[in-house]
Amino acid sequence: MIEAAGGRVGRKKATKKKVTRKKVTRKTATPKAVTPADVTRWLERAGSKKGIADLDRYGITAHRPFGVGVGELRKYAKEIGTSHSLAQELWALGRYEARLLACFVDEPERVTNRQMNAWADDFDNWAIVDTACFSLFDQTPTRWSRVGVWAKARPEFKKRAAFALIWSLSVHDKEADDAAFLDALEWIARGAADDRHWVKKAVNMALRAVGKRNRALNRAAIDLAAELAASDEAAPRWIGSHARRELESAAVQKKLR
Repeated sequence: MIEAAGGRVGRKKATKKKVTRKKVTRKTATPKAVTPADVTRWLERAGSKKGIADLDRYGITAHRPFGVGVGELRKYAKEIGTSHSLAQELWALGRYEARLLACFVDEPERVTNRQMNAWADDFDNWAIVDTACFSLFDQTPTRWSRVGVWAKARPEFKKRAAFALIWSLSVHDKEADDAAFLDALEWIARGAADDRHWVKKAVNMALRAVGKRNRALNRAAIDLAAELAASDEAAPRWIGSHARRELESAAVQKKLR
């Protein structure tokens, strides 16, 4: 078990009546239901050849893309509102931007392990992996349970999802204790041996994210980075040296004081 220093380690009305504010996470669905056909027509209008060409620039191999930017998709998702059923239908279309929208409009509290596993089986590029993890999966009730499962997966993008999720949870899960992230470091240590590009990059980002969470985790992450940097193998050596450089930097250390 990896240890951190000191132990183991997301106009008022004139009345005295108390008003309780409801916690709002995502915009509720609009009165007029939006259909997959409506979304497809919008994507066809909003897409462009330049947008499709841009995907190649970022190393995104997408299935039948429309060429709509993420910023436009997020804006459109806010107009649509949330809908778990629509998200399932959009994902089933199999097209890149439709699946990004599915991640933006789904309702996290209704997402199950079965759905996350099914979507992870469909992952075919790094962008859909990271979008699903950062915009949906990291808000689900069973978000932590997928890390160990996907970290043992063979498909490149499904395995990347384990480390993209650690990365996302390091930033977004404010309630998780250090023990969860120390366990995550164990998976990072094992994942560092995978030299496939999209796995290696995600492992590196996960390690750096955990190490920027707090002082104790910074020390634990630096220890792991130093161990990896001393490896005879190229992948862990690259991950360790890059992570250690950032985690020991003056900028990171200043933020942790």
